[in-house]
Amino acid sequence: MTWQRTGPTLTLLVTLGVALPAGIPAVAATTASPATTTASTASPRDVVAALERAAHPLRTVEPGGDTGDLRPLARMIGDARVVGLGEATHSSHDFFALKDRVFRHLVAEKGFRTFALEAPWSTGLRLNAYVLHGKGDPRRIMREEFQRDYQWWNNTDYLRLVEWMRAYNVRHPDDPVRFMGDDIAWSGPELYDAVSDHVAATDPGASARLAELYRGLRPTVATGPYIEQYLTRPYAERMEMAARTSRALELVRGLPAGADREAHDRAVQNATVIDQTAHQYAWDLENPAQAAEAMRYRDRAMAANVVWWHRHTGTKVLLAAHNNHVGYVPDDPAQYPKVQGAYLRDSLGGGYLNIGLTFHQGSFNATGFDDDIVRRWTLGPLGPDSNEHTLDRVRHRDYVVDLRTAAPPARDWLRQARPTRSIGTAYPEPPDDIALARSHDALIHLHTVEAARLRDR
Repeated sequence: MTWQRTGPTLTLLVTLGVALPAGIPAVAATTASPATTTASTASPRDVVAALERAAHPLRTVEPGGDTGDLRPLARMIGDARVVGLGEATHSSHDFFALKDRVFRHLVAEKGFRTFALEAPWSTGLRLNAYVLHGKGDPRRIMREEFQRDYQWWNNTDYLRLVEWMRAYNVRHPDDPVRFMGDDIAWSGPELYDAVSDHVAATDPGASARLAELYRGLRPTVATGPYIEQYLTRPYAERMEMAARTSRALELVRGLPAGADREAHDRAVQNATVIDQTAHQYAWDLENPAQAAEAMRYRDRAMAANVVWWHRHTGTKVLLAAHNNHVGYVPDDPAQYPKVQGAYLRDSLGGGYLNIGLTFHQGSFNATGFDDDIVRRWTLGPLGPDSNEHTLDRVRHRDYVVDLRTAAPPARDWLRQARPTRSIGTAYPEPPDDIALARSHDALIHLHTVEAARLRDR
């Protein structure tokens, strides 16, 4: 999810001037730049011919039926344990359906067992309880959790995926699939309750202290209103709340692990996410330098949460997020100094691989920049100087290509930055200059996409 200014308030706030929460590694604040390489002298026809030799056609984006056309993609993934699968818009059916289809294939052929979404950690836990144990109604969970900046995930495609995951687990109770959320803009009341229950069971005398530290933070309203109310709090108050969640995290970390190390680790992680949420709302975004650091903080936190989940569950993870968050090089370095994909590569090395998605034309849902009204936007082809223009000249309607092994002259062409669509929650916005092979390991190009069907609207 891309976080942007929409009207007089900001859709994301996080903190500067406080120590990073435990669990987020202090990685050097460096990032590559999508600098343009020397232009290739090869003709466009030669570039297209080289892309065609490297491209593998896709039969469909829809889940179900034969998946033999996804085997080349599985070979590209190789031994990667976490795979980021991007999207060029936040609300196109074809991107969501393809993620469902790819996940089912990776479950069957590559042993993947977790679907991770750019959604709050506590939301993921609620959906995971349904997927694993049939607890709750997924329609209600999605309606209650996917509000405001997360409303794009309350769609018919992700509902179908969650229901498939539950059906899979009914058939495979001893080898289940799981659902996780890696994001931090919302920590639901269940998270506070889980931490409080663990403290009460481990050190009852610390419960009163924890309750004081969490004072005024446990949500008593729905996701959307809670975020709105938090955004209206004075900056100093948000800073003070973040300082309290850091002390609460230290309290939980200091508890004896006892015989149940897993329960202790889980409580520490839940307290870490609560701390991440409070810190996310404590940056001074009127300061451009702090605004950029806020974005760096969020991507680093999301990456840390994915790594924690992967290591503690032992499962391979398919991570669904925007191209900008799964990639290695930020689309807009001034706003996003370093992105989740780069942090995941720092932590996992070759154990992380990402796949970008592009499209030639079609529709998507997004708000305007000056209001929160959801509209359906329809776009035609980009101009001849764009990446998409050349990608769509390949004879396959939809296809996947390994950007790491493409032969010249496509190899040089893919490393040059040129206009590319990277559409977030609001529109209109111009294309970003992106060098595809610098940002992604593999690429799926779709000829046409259509807007997702949003639920409860």
